[in-house]
Amino acid sequence: MHGNLLGPEPTLLPDRAEPQAALDGGTSPVEVATRWPDFSEAWATLAEGALAAGEPIAAYAYARTGYHRGLDQLRRSGWKGFGPVPWSHRPNQGFLRALAALATAAREIGETEEYDRCSTFLADSDPAAPAALGLV
Repeated sequence: MHGNLLGPEPTLLPDRAEPQAALDGGTSPVEVATRWPDFSEAWATLAEGALAAGEPIAAYAYARTGYHRGLDQLRRSGWKGFGPVPWSHRPNQGFLRALAALATAAREIGETEEYDRCSTFLADSDPAAPAALGLV
């Protein structure tokens, strides 16, 4: 149950057991993204790695891909462009991580408006997500 009884139900992405197990088992995110190009968590992992390596342009590209693939899946799961996307639901975390990485990469390349938009979207999706992802 969620807090706003008048708002939309939370969107819960379906479990993706095979790509999740591959990524969790140590398969490189490049291999996972190649085999399952719609798996946002692989793209988020690539983006986070590029950010850690000081490569904000690569991070931006990876994060944007993961973000857009996640938006497609959210829409297929009934999301109408607004409403909760809970961080606590494991399959949602790839999308939310990609969104946070996109915000961070945007900030690093001076895209202030996109940083603000992505940060707001992340907090609107789940108020716990920014802190969980280091965007506080």
